[in-house]
Amino acid sequence: MSYQALHGETVPFRGHNDYQSEAYLARPLTPGRVPGVVVIHHMPGWDEWITEVARKFAHHGYAAMAPNLFVRHGPGDPDDVAARARPAGGAYDAEVMGDVAACMAHLRALPNANGKIGVIGFCSGGRHTYLAACTLPGIDAAVDCWGGRVIVDDPKEFSPQRAVAPIQFTSQLACPLLGIFGNDDKNPSPDQVNRTEQELQRHGKNYAFHRYDGAGHSFFDYGRPAFRPEQAADAWQKVFAFFNKYLIAAAAEQSAAA
Repeated sequence: MSYQALHGETVPFRGHNDYQSEAYLARPLTPGRVPGVVVIHHMPGWDEWITEVARKFAHHGYAAMAPNLFVRHGPGDPDDVAARARPAGGAYDAEVMGDVAACMAHLRALPNANGKIGVIGFCSGGRHTYLAACTLPGIDAAVDCWGGRVIVDDPKEFSPQRAVAPIQFTSQLACPLLGIFGNDDKNPSPDQVNRTEQELQRHGKNYAFHRYDGAGHSFFDYGRPAFRPEQAADAWQKVFAFFNKYLIAAAAEQSAAA
């Protein structure tokens, strides 16, 4: 079911180390309880497309919160802030995990929350999603969209901001994981996706990976040359089927059993 009425706004929240941060929050304006989804932005930053992703989730019956992970790089237009943040290495993993946890708490505190929380991230946000799913308690479902550097083959790819390879925490993954990848991508490459899948299998985790021919990095983003409409449409259907199962149907089953 889709929801035609929704509300979107930038809201303040206290993030990692109680830092005064901001996020875009979109939610449906219809009766009933709804799950929450934290949207972790890509390396291009907290841009227009990310806020549109949040509204897309609200249209489909989710309260979606997209934190501005680059807010610590100063005020200004989000594109200008991202232009400062990217050369500096982006956000530190600890900052992202703290901000995501704070957004999860914010979503669970909404008056009409059903108690279920999902996390989805794109590009660097896909990597952050994998790390969050393995290290943050309370996530009910996670979607990694072409997260690069989940596996790190070259030690030179480590940085103060990204000092770990999330794959090393796979044994701690405590929620279902969906992966969306393009077979033309180089970060992550098809080989790295294969090896991530092998690690998930080795630990007996609940996961599903979908790979798309003719698609590379950022193939959801219609504002970029990499956009692939057919592959993106199919992948979005899989994302919503996944979240509907673990965030909506699961909550309904728990409510019925209570």
